[in-house]
Amino acid sequence: MLGAGASLSRLLRRYPPQFLQKRLLRGGRLRVREALSAQPQGCDVRVQGWVRSVRSQKEVLFLDINDGTSLQNLQVVADPKLESRDLCFGSSVDVQGKLVKSHHRKQNVELQAEDIRVVGSCDSIAFPFKLKERHAADYVRQFPHLRCKTNRFSSLLRIRSEATAAIHSYFQDNGYVHIHTPVISSNDCEGAGELFQVETPSKPSEPGGNSHFFDVPAFLTVSGQLHLEVVAGAFSRVFTFGPTFRAENSQSRRHLAEFYMVEAEISFTESIQDIMQEMENLFKVATAAILSRCHEDVELFHKYVAPGHKDKLDHMLKNKFVIMSYSEAIEVLKKAPEVFSFKPEVAAVDLLVPEVGELYGGSLREERLHILQSRLDRLGLLDTYQWYLELRQFGTVPHGGFGMGFERYLQCILGVDNIKDVIPFPRFSHSCLL
Repeated sequence: MLGAGASLSRLLRRYPPQFLQKRLLRGGRLRVREALSAQPQGCDVRVQGWVRSVRSQKEVLFLDINDGTSLQNLQVVADPKLESRDLCFGSSVDVQGKLVKSHHRKQNVELQAEDIRVVGSCDSIAFPFKLKERHAADYVRQFPHLRCKTNRFSSLLRIRSEATAAIHSYFQDNGYVHIHTPVISSNDCEGAGELFQVETPSKPSEPGGNSHFFDVPAFLTVSGQLHLEVVAGAFSRVFTFGPTFRAENSQSRRHLAEFYMVEAEISFTESIQDIMQEMENLFKVATAAILSRCHEDVELFHKYVAPGHKDKLDHMLKNKFVIMSYSEAIEVLKKAPEVFSFKPEVAAVDLLVPEVGELYGGSLREERLHILQSRLDRLGLLDTYQWYLELRQFGTVPHGGFGMGFERYLQCILGVDNIKDVIPFPRFSHSCLL
């Protein structure tokens, strides 16, 4: 059976063109992206979406509609008699008619409407985004419930979706197992103390009413690393991709209180070079896939949001990432006018990219039991992390891993200056809209 969510590309792979043609001849419902890709046959179709523009002339009515599946709109041509008072910029419509070849050189098809039904009207005067106006990002950010209706943000959401798929595809193609690590944790993986504590309602009148819901302090996770290390004791390659939380009192363009992290753990490795190579491979393979699948959407950013950024990204993709040792970095920083402090060298790596800063962090993990025991004993955490020590007692192996901030990755490939503009609903200090 053909599911309602089947895309045109999947249909063409699974069924011969004659099958799709029969579907169109039966008046099938098409998404805008499917309609734009279809071969016009004068078939009866139905398209639903939102009006992006209305141009009413004496003898003909033109509509541009979009349903979020494509940056490009579908042009609807109709008799002016089908126009109504509610048919305006922003209104949602259900259009039925014939898909035909367009005479306009910039588009392949158009929909000759036989019926236009307004599903939901839109007060275009009160609507905060105006037709043909390019709104500043800080203005658009004030309307998190509406900004998905703008070209820029709808492109961002499509890119974000494809980037998610590309990252999952990379890991699956390279033998990783996807692990769902918990959002609620009793661990402080980063050790920075910037945690959101989970507070649960209690009933003092009940026995134990004042105790913790989990019997131990619980927090929103800052990283899935420790849970990945657990599973890496039985699976040689694992990854997770999910929300993480930092209670940083910051409103900078690089920080969020809630963001997404891509994290991986690799067993049987004693080489930081292995970790660095995997980081570089993930970046380049995922980015190439996004550029292929979302060419128009990425081009919008490179043309209108960050002119010149395409050349910078191409340089990153075509060249090996520059590797600088810790001692080399210290020598460079000593020549800088600022004063820096330096910590002892460890088997760790950061990937720094222009204008974004730290994109990845990775390291080899300490698998030697006696060193971990000594360290936890000094910190008074032996009981709390007894389970972590047991990982080293029962079949431990050398291992390491890395984490990549997903929103910073999107900033990096698109040239977006503010991290709040690459996530649907940004949460940061003193702001939790919706």
